[in-house]
Amino acid sequence: MTAYAVFLRGVNVGGINLKMADVKAALSRLPVTGVSTLLASGNAVLRSELGAAALKEAVQNALRESFGYDAWVIVMAADDVDATVGACPYPPDDDSTHTYVTLSTEPSVLDELWVLAAASGTEHTRLSPVATAWLAPVGGTLDSPMGKATGKAKFKATTTTRNLRTMLKVQAALAKLP
Repeated sequence: MTAYAVFLRGVNVGGINLKMADVKAALSRLPVTGVSTLLASGNAVLRSELGAAALKEAVQNALRESFGYDAWVIVMAADDVDATVGACPYPPDDDSTHTYVTLSTEPSVLDELWVLAAASGTEHTRLSPVATAWLAPVGGTLDSPMGKATGKAKFKATTTTRNLRTMLKVQAALAKLP
């Protein structure tokens, strides 16, 4: 069985309010084991014999059926989470900035996002074909060029963003899966 992280997009922001205990219950009905949720921002870890694409489809359908919203998720194997976190050259945060990781199911989407944010001088680095890290000023994430760009409706089906602290917590939870 493969250990996976599941990142829900847009949960507990913008009117989509889900209790993580309810999310855990919905995911537990799938062909998975060891489901655990982390933080209210929509993160789960679990094991499954399904491949990542099949698991993504199953999770999205389960969330849509259980909660009645247009659910979008990113599924990453534990090894990919480890590689993404390990490739990040930035600290989780410091006095003036926070580090964010934008994940996408489509590498070309990350390229497009950077075209939208490039003129701002936002510091960023590509971590993998499906992940990029970027810095935002403390208290200014949503107003940052990348924050604004990732918030566009056209990207909601293929991207989600987490701060590096959350990625580290997900990585640790994956390591503890039975």
